[in-house]
Amino acid sequence: MARAFLVPASLRYLDQVARSGSIQKAAKELNVAASAIDRQILLLEQELNVELFERLPRGMRPTSAGDALVTLARRWRMDERRVAADIKQLQGVDQGHVRLVAMDSHANGFLPHFIERLAAEQPRISLEVEIASPDDALSALLSGSADITAIFNLMPRRDVHVHWTTELPFGCVVAPQHPLAKGATVSLQEVVAHPIALQSKALMIRRYLDARYGWLFSDPQKALVTNSLQLVKQLARGGRYVAFTSELDAAPELAAGTLKFLPVRDKGAEPQSVSIAIDARKPISRIGRIVASVLTDEIQLALKNARTSALPDPLPVPEPPEA
Repeated sequence: MARAFLVPASLRYLDQVARSGSIQKAAKELNVAASAIDRQILLLEQELNVELFERLPRGMRPTSAGDALVTLARRWRMDERRVAADIKQLQGVDQGHVRLVAMDSHANGFLPHFIERLAAEQPRISLEVEIASPDDALSALLSGSADITAIFNLMPRRDVHVHWTTELPFGCVVAPQHPLAKGATVSLQEVVAHPIALQSKALMIRRYLDARYGWLFSDPQKALVTNSLQLVKQLARGGRYVAFTSELDAAPELAAGTLKFLPVRDKGAEPQSVSIAIDARKPISRIGRIVASVLTDEIQLALKNARTSALPDPLPVPEPPEA
């Protein structure tokens, strides 16, 4: 049976031209005649009395008006998929497509386990995962290009509904052989006595450090800055560097025992957070709730494994004397 489209063809064509950069490429992607796409876009421009694309020598680029209409088209297409999924669910089938935006640190943490579990438990739910910064993840959620996001340090907003959240102690990670690893906690004064591997200002934890503890970076000789969390963790594992990051960021290494997490004990050190959020302006679908629930379970499991590995080994129980 041919698929029924609820979004007008003109908006679907407009969206594809914006993605492809030209009418010819869009025609190949959609398997539609280029003349049909061109005609629909011209009709839209006539009806709205505005140019929707800049015609350039090497393609087409949306104007400001075009961008606004593309945003509308993508929101409607997302709603279309949601309605189709809701209809399937009314028929007793958990089927549909969910777009998730997560952080880079999740890619080698809980995300692979989450994807495998969802595929095994809900094979009719297709998943699209995009890796983004916290700022871009929030923008994707509010623009309608994402259904769910797993995001660090989400500030309260009326247009965002938090499905689940938990606090993450503010701290740093070191290798087991690092001098600071002997303690259960650490002070910032102790940290600055050692080389520090810093994440770039694109990440929330660095912005927090800059705002609250800018003096940490007064000696540039002792800090290495990178936008790669994986490099930060590798440097910490090497035994020389201290790295400020969360338990969730370093969950695989903490669970494996290759890094140790040390909460910062300084007064005023505020916890970080990780949240699973959806757009509060729309009702979440049944499959959205399923995905959010599995995602919550996997994050909680990752944190549990990371924290369990940090507990000291239990003392051996003495055997009773022989009678």
